[in-house]
Amino acid sequence: MDATTQNSQRRPFSIKLWPPSENTRKMLVERMTNNLSSPTIFTRKYRSLSKEDAAKNAEEIEDAAFTIANQHYEKEPDGDGSSAVQLYARECSKLILEILKKIPRSEDKEISISEVVPTVQETFFDISKGKRAFIESEEAQELLKPLKEPGNSYSKICFSNRSFGIDAARIAGPILASLKDQLKEVDLSDFVAGRNEAEALDVMNIFSEALEGSNLKFLNLSDNALGEKGVRAFGKLLQSQTILEVLFLMNDGISQEAAKAVNELVPSTEKLKVLHFHNNMTGDEGAVAIAEIVKRSPLLEDFRCSSTRVGSQGGSALCEALGMCSHLKKLDLRDNMFGPEVGLVLSKALSKHENLTEIYLSYLNLEDEGSIAIANALKDSAPSLGILEMAGNDITAEAAPAIASCIAAKQLLAKLSLGENELKDEGAIQIAKALEGHNHLIEVDMSANALRRAGVRVLAQTVLHKDEFKLLNVNGNFISEEGVDELKEIFKKSPEMLASLEENDPEGEDEDEEKESGDEGKDVEDELESKLKNLEVKQEESLDAPDSN
Repeated sequence: MDATTQNSQRRPFSIKLWPPSENTRKMLVERMTNNLSSPTIFTRKYRSLSKEDAAKNAEEIEDAAFTIANQHYEKEPDGDGSSAVQLYARECSKLILEILKKIPRSEDKEISISEVVPTVQETFFDISKGKRAFIESEEAQELLKPLKEPGNSYSKICFSNRSFGIDAARIAGPILASLKDQLKEVDLSDFVAGRNEAEALDVMNIFSEALEGSNLKFLNLSDNALGEKGVRAFGKLLQSQTILEVLFLMNDGISQEAAKAVNELVPSTEKLKVLHFHNNMTGDEGAVAIAEIVKRSPLLEDFRCSSTRVGSQGGSALCEALGMCSHLKKLDLRDNMFGPEVGLVLSKALSKHENLTEIYLSYLNLEDEGSIAIANALKDSAPSLGILEMAGNDITAEAAPAIASCIAAKQLLAKLSLGENELKDEGAIQIAKALEGHNHLIEVDMSANALRRAGVRVLAQTVLHKDEFKLLNVNGNFISEEGVDELKEIFKKSPEMLASLEENDPEGEDEDEEKESGDEGKDVEDELESKLKNLEVKQEESLDAPDSN
């Protein structure tokens, strides 16, 4: 229960529509300025503003609409932001009309945005900013004072990054109890770091009792080294939740006993949309308990059970349960010990998921058998897939045709990660050809795949002219010095698109390639390019062949 270290794993790539860029916001202000000052059906009916007044009001309208939409987005931080964008647009339109309706007929009175839109009250109370530190009773009194103000509108609180002792918890407890009917989101991640076990458990019990009976939609208890004792210390809070939509239990020492306790203490998951168990020591039996939670969560959209030491038995149970979650959009099972047999079970579940946009399956020991089954399942499902990660699965060129066929069907694919496999040039060329028509592609990782000059050249030429493309990673391969020079020449106008090649080994080659070059003195790269050209011809002939049916 001692200090835990904030997990520094890189956050997965995600496609977000919110917040809008500064340029987008400025363009909207310009458009609204024009709408308020130019002849339109509404300005003819009510009256237009001068260019100067229109610009001033447009800025105020945009700022008010942005604040309202951003507060909406904060309640759904794992969504893509589309609902926030729609609300933003609606608020702008509504406020433009309200401004026009309020314009006085005389010239001596100005109209202010405050007259048409009420002041947006603060709803988010956050003490997590700044240096990670202990908090004691005196500081807690001062820090939490805004929560005691009559009539406050705080519905979301974040106490992360500040370690509460028992005295500080006794200050916070009554304050939280007085607010629990209005709270919707509570973040208590990393809030007992450095405390001994007994004190940490007492603090958890105080917070749990204070918040018991609240109607939370969001609860984050990550980074607290909970274990079974910690989970049970939060028992009163967990058992009282009936409308929970988001639950984070990451980096919490969730053992099999703790996982069973979570399954026991979170009885109501009918509305659960997001469930994250990253970086725990759950194991197979724990995964079976988590699978029971998943089975009871029909609305689940985002499930993460990565780096949890789950093997074949637990992986199979989880994957079977996931087959019941028809709303799933994001799935992260990285860094477990599944094996190819779990890949077969997972493929059956994936065949049912039409809404998947992101899937992370790296370092699962899937091998060719599991990877082929998953690729075949995804080919005919998940039409909007934007991210596919299958790095470190011992995938060889044998699985390349199935993976390439899957990729070819995913025209919205933005990120592809197949690093640390054994695809070699033969596999790389098939993957590259499958990516040719993908206009949304942003990043491709084919690092550490025993690639040589021919394979990386085709990959580079495939991605170079894509409008949105940002990064090709082919580091850790066997590219000759001439091949490296060729790559740099290909990307000379946009060198930032080519990842570092520091770990490339120009002398490296595997045993099979050594035999090919052997005593006959053949140039392996020339021979390989010939093979690849033959492969292309065969693929084209296959496509042109008449259907036997």
